[in-house]
Amino acid sequence: MSPPRRGAPVGFSAHPYHRRRMSDRPSTPDLEHENALWEMVKLATPTVASMVSFTLMQFVDGLMVTRITPADPVYLAAQGNGSVWSFAPMSIVIGMLGVVNTYVAQNLGAGTPQRGSAYAWTALWLALFAWLGALVPFALVLPSIFNGMGHEPRLVELETAYAQILLLGGFFTLAARGLSQYFYGMHRPLIVFIATVAGNLVNLGCNWVLIYGNLGAPALGVQGAAYATLIGTFVEFLIPLCVFLGPAWHARYATRAAWRPSFAHLRDILRIGWPPAMMFGNELICWAYFMTRLQGQFGPEQNSAGWIALRYMHLSFMPAVGMSFACTAIVGKCLGAGRPDLARSRARIGVGVAMAYMGLCALAFIAFRHDLVALFIPADMPTDRAEIIHSIGARIMIVAAVFQLFDALGITLIGVLRGAGDTVWPGLATVALAWTFIVGGGSAAVALAPQWGVLGPWSAAGAYIIVLGLTLAWRFRSGRWMSMKVLDKAAG
Repeated sequence: MSPPRRGAPVGFSAHPYHRRRMSDRPSTPDLEHENALWEMVKLATPTVASMVSFTLMQFVDGLMVTRITPADPVYLAAQGNGSVWSFAPMSIVIGMLGVVNTYVAQNLGAGTPQRGSAYAWTALWLALFAWLGALVPFALVLPSIFNGMGHEPRLVELETAYAQILLLGGFFTLAARGLSQYFYGMHRPLIVFIATVAGNLVNLGCNWVLIYGNLGAPALGVQGAAYATLIGTFVEFLIPLCVFLGPAWHARYATRAAWRPSFAHLRDILRIGWPPAMMFGNELICWAYFMTRLQGQFGPEQNSAGWIALRYMHLSFMPAVGMSFACTAIVGKCLGAGRPDLARSRARIGVGVAMAYMGLCALAFIAFRHDLVALFIPADMPTDRAEIIHSIGARIMIVAAVFQLFDALGITLIGVLRGAGDTVWPGLATVALAWTFIVGGGSAAVALAPQWGVLGPWSAAGAYIIVLGLTLAWRFRSGRWMSMKVLDKAAG
């Protein structure tokens, strides 16, 4: 029996399933002859559904807080602002955890799927350390951040409470995302789908109880929506954890044996994970500044109009994010099996499907913009305030329709490049473009054309998405990602 390789958890190589088995080794003919579109559909459908399910949680929260009486646009603004600022620090870790998918998928393609278990455990350890070291301290400084943006006291109170609740329970959010990336890499997204559906159903029920005070519970309003989201997220974490640690999964992949912290696997994640961590974290911070400062300074009506439009954009681009994760898993598996040609062809299919879907969303944004915005405006809201929200929200929907195809292109190609381990170049490009267009362009629009209101910064944000999509398309066409090696430097 060979000794464990350096960096591997104790007991790793000793377990019989940690040796490469012929039954686990993918054959190139199987990859070649499997219908490419059907393969994409099998993996992407539950992955996309999972991302839509996650988006629905925030969509439902936003919709239900607008029904708090008496009607006031401050509720939706508080829920949106609190959500984006609580997610901003989490996005740094979530961006890094996305490469767990890369390592797990490439090991699956190489015929050593059991090696992925250590990456799942490393994701859980990262979630714990990030929660203790970053999320909890950040929750304490949030009131200063919101006050510094010049928000009215009532809005600061509500948005701070919502964000702090989500941050204090942030471990479950991060841990759930880490386990999701593991199961995506193993080409078992149905497990994640079941967990997210269950989490959304729990969130919906808890919203009804905690926001409005049903079944004898106190009416907590916006804070109730945060507690409901936290409970739903815990369910999303618990279900895949039980599968991961269950007897069947452990018997095949020795998942319980890899629980010890492994600096070798942490090094792997950091090595290609820091660029997407920087990219997603930076982008969320830029968007948080955009939504709460640039947009927020025009008052709660225009702020709410922006959040209404963004809720629908989430329903449009989150399925593309699901397709992006599916492309990471498929591209990683093909490259792990030594077939970059198949990786390219699968990537093109994923991009095409995402663009077709978001193109249809663009048409819906234009054709039904007034009805879509009106859904978030309670009937008892004062007419003058409702008209402002309705008018501005419908115009933002048109702006969003313009960049939908480019958003689909960029989101999907990020996943393709991540599957190959090509993360540094896209990460640096995203950071540069986000600060140039979202922050710089948005601030210039506010200063030079304040009469445009929120439409000025939204136009700058649209330019960012268009330029980013075209930039990533150039990187994909260059083909440099096809020759990158991930497993050669990875822990055993």
